[in-house]
Amino acid sequence: MKFLIAGLGNIGEEYHNTRHNIGFKVLNALAGASDIKFSIMRYGALSEYKYKGRVLLLLKPSTLMNLSGRAVNYWLQKEKVQVNNLLVIVDDIALPFGTLRLKPRGGDGGHNGLYSINQVLGHQNYARLRFGIGNEFEYGQQVNYVLGDWSEEQNSKLPEVIKVCHEIIHSFTTLGIERTMNLYNTK
Repeated sequence: MKFLIAGLGNIGEEYHNTRHNIGFKVLNALAGASDIKFSIMRYGALSEYKYKGRVLLLLKPSTLMNLSGRAVNYWLQKEKVQVNNLLVIVDDIALPFGTLRLKPRGGDGGHNGLYSINQVLGHQNYARLRFGIGNEFEYGQQVNYVLGDWSEEQNSKLPEVIKVCHEIIHSFTTLGIERTMNLYNTK
């Protein structure tokens, strides 16, 4: 069974440690812990990861956040991955820092990456793991906050939360979305 795990972010060193790049950060940590490397491919960096008989294609789109749908759709089609085996990892300012929410479908919530995926796929019926980054910014400063670096306190807590993201990815691919939501959305 094959899965596409798409971690959203922006390419470029200036975005490397920003809140908006949490999708990249989660996949980088998963690849690092498993000693696998990403290869630069069409529309992104891709890595293949095997877990309990499943093939997980880890994708970091190179299309920039606002065009993430191109990369996700391309790799779904190329690898013949069913859309119910797609998981998108994305930052969410509506959730407090470190809160994780797995959802089977939904709107974009004002997130340009999800908006792009919804537009290209023509629907909202795919799983997404929303990673809460908080909303500790003043009026009009949302872009600066999202594209800003993690605070020292947040940085110190990131490894623990990222580890839970890996557990959710593994659970999603082995137990399915409903059981994984029951296990993790209550924490």
